[in-house]
Amino acid sequence: MLDDSTDPILSNVRRIGLFNSRNDRVKIIFHPEFLSSTSPLLPMDYEDFVRGCNLGVFPSYYEPWGYTPGECTVMGIPSVTTNLSGFGCFMEEHVSDPAAYGIYIVDRRFHSAEESCNQLTQFMFNFCQQSRRQRIIQRTRTERLSDLLDWRYLGRFYIHARHLALSRALPDKFKMDPMAPLKTEGFRYPRPYSVPPSPSASLHSTPHHSDVEDNDDEPYDEDEEAERDRLNIQAPLVMGAVPEGKKK
Repeated sequence: MLDDSTDPILSNVRRIGLFNSRNDRVKIIFHPEFLSSTSPLLPMDYEDFVRGCNLGVFPSYYEPWGYTPGECTVMGIPSVTTNLSGFGCFMEEHVSDPAAYGIYIVDRRFHSAEESCNQLTQFMFNFCQQSRRQRIIQRTRTERLSDLLDWRYLGRFYIHARHLALSRALPDKFKMDPMAPLKTEGFRYPRPYSVPPSPSASLHSTPHHSDVEDNDDEPYDEDEEAERDRLNIQAPLVMGAVPEGKKK
């Protein structure tokens, strides 16, 4: 940190008085560099750090895609994203109930900044209300979405975008109907079978302690649900028309 007096993050930390005192319920660790196991300050690789977290919070105002919530997803860590990021829009389009899989999407497109902040606060508070068993179940569901983020699936969108760019840049050599829909459109990852149809009325009014183990009555068979999701994820992933100038 070259000049911590002008850093916007540290300035806001000082403004709201988060100094990690004994009585502060929120503690701050500001680590303004890449994680590495060779770091003398925090000797930990990025993957180990992510897997040790309970929730990733990335309320971006704009992200063409946003790799951080995707990285959380493939490691089984629930995350908060927004509908102004490519990742959030992708999940809204391809997952029928993203929150059930631990993908919380803040609406920053149609809500005011205050409404978005309130929604983010509610997401985080509801997450803290989950029991230990509920968090374990949700992490399992979250990691199952990694199939959607596999390059064998996402790569098809990149190929389609490249073909579209070629058809626009070189219309004499590459022809492609820009309005032709992707063959992947219309597919939505199903809602988990074991999720209750409505919010439980038995939630505590204050967050659980992390060590509390509740005897939840939520029906859940991990093997059965995983097999059902594996069958449902097998949607046709064939791309649309290939430009005429491109070898098939």
